[in-house]
Amino acid sequence: MATASLISEKQIQDFIIPAVSDVCAMILKQDAGFVEKSAEAAYAGFAEKPHVFGSVGFIGDIDGVIYLCIPDDFAHEAVGLALGMTPDEVKQSGDDTVKDVIGEITNMIVGGFKNALCKVGFPCRLTLPAIVRGDDLTVASLKDAERHIFHFDCAGHRLIADIQLKLE
Repeated sequence: MATASLISEKQIQDFIIPAVSDVCAMILKQDAGFVEKSAEAAYAGFAEKPHVFGSVGFIGDIDGVIYLCIPDDFAHEAVGLALGMTPDEVKQSGDDTVKDVIGEITNMIVGGFKNALCKVGFPCRLTLPAIVRGDDLTVASLKDAERHIFHFDCAGHRLIADIQLKLE
């Protein structure tokens, strides 16, 4: 496994911004504008309302995981946008539909990031997505991981991409 420090901060930003923007434009038909890169404390105050956290890992010449944090109300809105459903139809379809759509969005974003890693010489493959929903959720740092947290605005909602790259 390569050390995460072989990938610059600029490369990480250059990989995640188009991955998030492209998926939001394609699936949700919404712009996702990069807002800021922040420190770990960025979750303070953010996790006080219900959220959906999707995560997908990648393993290979570099290992890591990306957590996508989406407010629960926007997760439901995203299902409607992605599947062409009304809010009532989304509600009737249940939690599994929300988990499936957010899992697919997370998988596509992490896939875009992974493809960029592969193009610069770090071949890797994806793990299966995992979804967690609830209140007061935060993401802890993985042991020996380099962490990069990016905030985006999509349709007036804050999305967070929390990237953790494992060090040797």
